[in-house]
Amino acid sequence: MARPASAQPTELELQILKVLWRRSPQPVSAVREALAQEERKLAHTSVITTLNTMVRKKYLKRVKNGKAFLFSPLVAEAEISRRMLRDVVNRVFDGSAKAVMLSLFDNEQVDAGELKELRRLINQKMKDQVHT
Repeated sequence: MARPASAQPTELELQILKVLWRRSPQPVSAVREALAQEERKLAHTSVITTLNTMVRKKYLKRVKNGKAFLFSPLVAEAEISRRMLRDVVNRVFDGSAKAVMLSLFDNEQVDAGELKELRRLINQKMKDQVHT
């Protein structure tokens, strides 16, 4: 039995999106080559199958160019990042931004410059909420 379609891109789909966000449109061969450079060596047919699946999912658009197809992303990197982060926050942290931040601070090395920038962003967010 096939697993249900995910609301988020699979690991391979995300890798392909990253390739195409850097440069598009690209033919299958260029996508396959970029994946191979990232230590993801796949058969040409596997890449074609995945790209066509991504077209059906509306992650990519496909345009005929001579005998080949060129693929470009239909979804913005920021949109996918927001959706995936929202999914993790909801599924893992029960929707708590505070729990996410505490987990990040417990598990990651955050230098003084990053902490200063985070404080600035939090202060700006608080100002924005006061004015809305």
